[in-house]
Amino acid sequence: MPVPAPEMSSSALLAALYQAPDEKSCQDAASSLAGYVFEDSASFKKLWEEGILKDLIRGSKSKSGYERESAMIAFHAIFQKAASLPSTSSGGYEPYFLSLIPTILSRYEDASKAGGEVVRDAAAKAISVLINLVPVEQLVPRVLMPLFDYLDDSSTKWRSKVGALELVAKIEKLAQDDVADNLEAIIPRLTTHLQDTKAEVSSQAFKTAQSIFSVLRNPDIQKFIPTLIQCFKKPDTVPAAIKDLSSYVFVHEIDSPTMSVLHPLLERSLKEMRNQTLNRQSVILIGNLFKLIRDRSLARRQFVSLIGGVQRIEKDASFPEVREFAREARVAMEASADLKAGDKVEEKGWTRESDENKTSAYLAENISKRFGELRGTSPDVATFHAYVSSFVVGLADRREFDEATWMQKLERYFWRVVGDGKPEEIKDIITGLNKCWKSLDKERNPELADDEDDDGAEILMNLPFSLAYGGLLLLNHTVLKLKRGHRYGIVAANGSGKSSLLNAINQRKLENFPEEVSTFFVSHDIDGIENTTSPTIEDFILKDPRLRHQSKEKCFKVLEDVGFDDEKKAKKIEDLSGGWKMKLALARAMLCGADLLLLDEPTNHLDKESVAFLERWLTAQNATNLIVSHDSAFLDTVCTDIIHYESKKLVYYKGNLSKFVERHPEAKSYYSLSHSNLKFSFPVPGSLMGVRSRTRAILKMTDVTFTYPGASKPSLFNVSCAVSLSSRIGITGRNGAGKSTLIKLLTGDSQPDSGKVEKHPSVRIAYMSQYAFHHIEQHLEKSAVDYIMWRYANGVDKEQAEKVTRKLDDEDLRIMATPIKATTGEERFLESIMGRQKLKKSFTYEIKFKNLDHRYNAWIPRERLLELGFQKLVSQFDDFEASREGSGSREISTKAVRALLEEIGLNGDIAEYNEMKGLSGGQKVKVCLAAAMWSKPQILIMDEPTNFLDRDSLGGLAVAIREWAGAVVLISHNQEFLSTLCPETWHVQDGRIISKGLASVTGDALSTEGGASTPHTPAGMSPSASGTATPISGVNTPNGIEHVGFTEGDVVTLKKKIGGKKKMTRKQLKDREERRRLRTVAWLSSSIPGTQRFVSSSI
Repeated sequence: MPVPAPEMSSSALLAALYQAPDEKSCQDAASSLAGYVFEDSASFKKLWEEGILKDLIRGSKSKSGYERESAMIAFHAIFQKAASLPSTSSGGYEPYFLSLIPTILSRYEDASKAGGEVVRDAAAKAISVLINLVPVEQLVPRVLMPLFDYLDDSSTKWRSKVGALELVAKIEKLAQDDVADNLEAIIPRLTTHLQDTKAEVSSQAFKTAQSIFSVLRNPDIQKFIPTLIQCFKKPDTVPAAIKDLSSYVFVHEIDSPTMSVLHPLLERSLKEMRNQTLNRQSVILIGNLFKLIRDRSLARRQFVSLIGGVQRIEKDASFPEVREFAREARVAMEASADLKAGDKVEEKGWTRESDENKTSAYLAENISKRFGELRGTSPDVATFHAYVSSFVVGLADRREFDEATWMQKLERYFWRVVGDGKPEEIKDIITGLNKCWKSLDKERNPELADDEDDDGAEILMNLPFSLAYGGLLLLNHTVLKLKRGHRYGIVAANGSGKSSLLNAINQRKLENFPEEVSTFFVSHDIDGIENTTSPTIEDFILKDPRLRHQSKEKCFKVLEDVGFDDEKKAKKIEDLSGGWKMKLALARAMLCGADLLLLDEPTNHLDKESVAFLERWLTAQNATNLIVSHDSAFLDTVCTDIIHYESKKLVYYKGNLSKFVERHPEAKSYYSLSHSNLKFSFPVPGSLMGVRSRTRAILKMTDVTFTYPGASKPSLFNVSCAVSLSSRIGITGRNGAGKSTLIKLLTGDSQPDSGKVEKHPSVRIAYMSQYAFHHIEQHLEKSAVDYIMWRYANGVDKEQAEKVTRKLDDEDLRIMATPIKATTGEERFLESIMGRQKLKKSFTYEIKFKNLDHRYNAWIPRERLLELGFQKLVSQFDDFEASREGSGSREISTKAVRALLEEIGLNGDIAEYNEMKGLSGGQKVKVCLAAAMWSKPQILIMDEPTNFLDRDSLGGLAVAIREWAGAVVLISHNQEFLSTLCPETWHVQDGRIISKGLASVTGDALSTEGGASTPHTPAGMSPSASGTATPISGVNTPNGIEHVGFTEGDVVTLKKKIGGKKKMTRKQLKDREERRRLRTVAWLSSSIPGTQRFVSSSI
């Protein structure tokens, strides 16, 4: 690049520029001029002092096309030179160039003249470089919005308008977040040009609108973008668009950009009072949208402008149906905005313009104190004040108050007006401005104000960011500010995005995440499948690539500290209990030595001693911790700071959880379940035939011993226990004591080595394991509603067939291959059980035989089937019937399933429309609980139900359990939860049960009232109903009884047809059929739990 000779003047350089004989010479002359302007930090003022800028503006308007082209090439060279200078020692030039944008855009008109394309191209290159000079934060307020002023100027020619619209589209690509935040102001100014009479302008406006609308992140609205743009272009298409939108099911959060696009259309449609159909569709759409607005301030802004139209329709619409829809929309609006129609929304006492004026006044006052009065226009002081004030207000709006960031972004602009000789004076001004805005922000947003923390700890990171998951905006323009050695507890409701934040940090998805900060994520990710090449715990730790820097001795020492002795270290991971798996995860974290430790529910599954060890270790090390936990005592012990989600911001509070609750009394639910704001509700349990006392045993274990494959000793030894309808049992014990094993034996998920597990034949058990998510892990693409409807689609629980004790083994197949001999010597082979009915205090079962028609079915008593070894088939059919009686009496509809999920604390729209893979841990637990309760069980068994549930949800669960009429068995390390609900405790220790408290079983319904003792073993078949059973062989005994290889007393008597019975008349036959039909209809439609079907008879 040519360097100007010292004796060259600006006039000589300008002359060389305009007189250049060709484009190459012109570019060289422009480069020389740019080098002259940026010769040193002070020479920039030559643009004004020597009239260079003024002359270039004159040249751009010259009648000579060569001079106009030369001026554009000079602008390009100057902007390019400014961009090439190092930002650390220079910069801050762009404020003084932005006023040139209209001048450069006006040259787009040269394209209409002969040879004018070169001028237009030169102008386009210049403006492209200029835009890249502007920081992202300033593109919208200082470039994009002034462009609309230029577009609205009636003197602007159409080619220049096209160029300005192209520039708007380019700014959208550079500053998408800022464009989205300002869409409410952008939309009305952009869409007016869609109706421009000049086809080229309207066409480019359409393309620009497509670009601008692409900032919409709501997946629901994205598919309607072409329709919405067409509405702004042709207003007569609004009714059709409103119709389509009102019939669409919105499921994602409605944010400000989405409402900015929809608001003008809604306002227009509400004014069409003569069109009742449009009125109905409009209020339906408004109601649907407001139900999904989470931002209270957004809801209030939209409420003010839309409530009048909705009220007018509610009052004046011709059709009652339309008035009712308008009422529902008004109720939804009031709930979302927390306002009533007629309420006044308190106006902010400030505007962006007033804030910029205050900032400008501060700058003028402090600069004059330190540098004296700034005069002249070299460069323009007013431009400096306006630009820096706009920049400061933008930073404050984002709540970015890090002093180092302010210095880095603002310092260069001061250099241009006061020079760089007094850096400390400039720093004082910027620091003072920063403190003023911090103070002002606390006044305006007291609920978001962070506690000041001046302990002198090293700042680990100070990172502005936003966080979204799918179509849900979780955090918006907030800051992650962490100090080394601090332990931060993250507090928010289920579904707020706590785990999503930890995952985003661990995966370094936050923009500009510091590379030098190492992280380690401790969660429930350890599974036997996670590393198939490391079957033992020793290998799992030693072969972890993240722990290669640690010696074998150090690894074993940490494992021993956590509690892994030599025997435990030799075990496979899949053999560990939930508590020991978490201990293994913690051992990895202790060995990693990361700067930032991310802990997601670290106390889940841990016993009291393990939690105490974790507390001691966390408080002793110097790593920074981010902790998500619903264990109040744990957070109280370890946390130095609390991070609270408030209005999509992270707000920081010094101190532990108790100090946070002192500041926020509404958070008392973290300490007392009685302060919960939620209340769950469980369906009424079904009745049990023959059980007339709530204290009679309906589930019992007798002398059960169980040993895991490969284990040297039993996990449980000669254990006996019982459960009645009035039971409220808490199971306690150390990690690995056998608590979960005990429950799996009770539920049939495991089969005992010896002893027996018995249950009432009609009892239904709802079981939620400690790994609750395994219930849904194969269905994450479904919504919660779809999952439950799939699970109970045929009126029975499909998960029953997955139990280990429900699957036929070789021994069961051998028994089924053994023939049943009749007294006549005939042999038959059992194929399946087809039906069941009451027989005295037990049941008799309809048996279908292999290779025989249904008319040869026979009824065999329960006791005889058990003697013959068909325990699994009988238990399987009992489970089938019990499940059918519970879920079969309920309507499997979207409405009914959604209602149940809402009763258990899950938002209805999330339950119906969101895929389960996007739900938080607490929300998934609620889905699993609702699915288990759908069949109206009599027993609820939960293994670690408090895992992942926030305190409000935990309180809601406690209320539901307390009010429910069925039996409850709980495993939990949460003593507060157990002591609140469970008067009886089973403590598992050394393979045995120590029962404490008030026992709830005083009798045995299994042996005295129709329950028939049943070894709890099983298989998975799906028998269907059959017709009336017929004798086994057709051979009649003297007593008229059909035998199936049993004694007379064991077989149901099947009455022979009496030949002398009087024949019924046609009317009698018709009346009998009607009675049977009505009984069948009544049984099918009955909602009474446990309703039995009438057996067809002569009446």
